[in-house]
Amino acid sequence: MSLRVLGCSGAIAAGCKTTSFLLDERVLIDAGTGVGDLPLDQLARIDQVLLSHSHLDHVLSIPLLADAVLRRRRAAQAGPIRIHGLRETLEALQTHLFNGVIWPDFTRLPSPEEPVLSFHPLQVGQRLELIGGRLVEVLPAAHTVPACGYAIRSLAEERWSIYTGDTGPNPALWERLRELPVRQLIIEAAFGDEELDLARVSRHHCPSTLVPELRQLHALRAGAEVWITHIKPGETQAVMAQLAAQAGLPVCPRPLQAGQTLSLG
Repeated sequence: MSLRVLGCSGAIAAGCKTTSFLLDERVLIDAGTGVGDLPLDQLARIDQVLLSHSHLDHVLSIPLLADAVLRRRRAAQAGPIRIHGLRETLEALQTHLFNGVIWPDFTRLPSPEEPVLSFHPLQVGQRLELIGGRLVEVLPAAHTVPACGYAIRSLAEERWSIYTGDTGPNPALWERLRELPVRQLIIEAAFGDEELDLARVSRHHCPSTLVPELRQLHALRAGAEVWITHIKPGETQAVMAQLAAQAGLPVCPRPLQAGQTLSLG
């Protein structure tokens, strides 16, 4: 099982793409600007999308993906791309994006009977099986809009790979992770500590709020990998230095990079 990092930045700049991951070539986890680097043939093979929340940097490639692959998927009789997310996330997309004003409603195009997109609501705690026998559990997140993260493993594995989505301090997440054997953790640190007040109001992490949560990994599983995502362009070195300066971390977090591929077991 592989996870390709299409984008992992908290904003755009040259070489910086917003959040999106490609799981086993068929499933997107979030759909930020990094999706646009995939060739058309690869785009047309995407069958499912897992969304963490409705913010633009995580969803903006969905309407363009629908338009790009409609003809190929229709010719192949591939059926709709299944968009999974919290009910509030999907309602936000329908109301504010696929509304005929910002973008056409591709949940009804090319026809209501055979659309290129279909929406499938999730709830925190729910589990679903993806294409290829991957098991996913919906995890709680703490953000400014309804949001979630995802735990992923193959049916043959015991350990889970965790993507938190956008979140600030989140006791509910760690309560659940205490019950799961964690192999990898992808967690955000959107700001440096000099912007602590902004991180708090926007419900993101900075190093001083993230470190107390990472210390809980010691009770979860020794040797778990920790990857930091969603850092703003130009801030990676400073954020990682602030994390490294903290004492007592049971792990050595590393920054994600676009183009990187993680093995999930």
